[in-house]
Amino acid sequence: MVRSMIAARAAGVIVLLEGAGIGALAVWEIVAVITGDTAALDSAIALIVLTLAGAAIVAVFGVATWRGLSWGRSGAIVTQLLILAVALGAATGQYAHPVTGVAIAIPAVIALVLLVIAVRGAAPPARED
Repeated sequence: MVRSMIAARAAGVIVLLEGAGIGALAVWEIVAVITGDTAALDSAIALIVLTLAGAAIVAVFGVATWRGLSWGRSGAIVTQLLILAVALGAATGQYAHPVTGVAIAIPAVIALVLLVIAVRGAAPPARED
């Protein structure tokens, strides 16, 4: 039980930091709009709004995971899988940056492992009939 709580807390911190990273991406998008480095202002604003919403949702998953709530772990697991999909896209393709892909994937893999440990520890013990 203690091991799963430690894993949940560590995973919560990583997921919260990922939310902060997504928030930093939104700031970068805002700077791009201010400096005029966007082709379409309406699309850029929509992207900023969606990025900020995503950052808030991921941060909430991090807090809920820290607190040991099952819905937070579930959302965090889905988030890690989506981050791994982004990492795969960054590492492959025509404009691939494998180092960037690996840098994105490492925290997601660590968080995913910690989340699985936390889920296993949170499961009720098997009943013996």
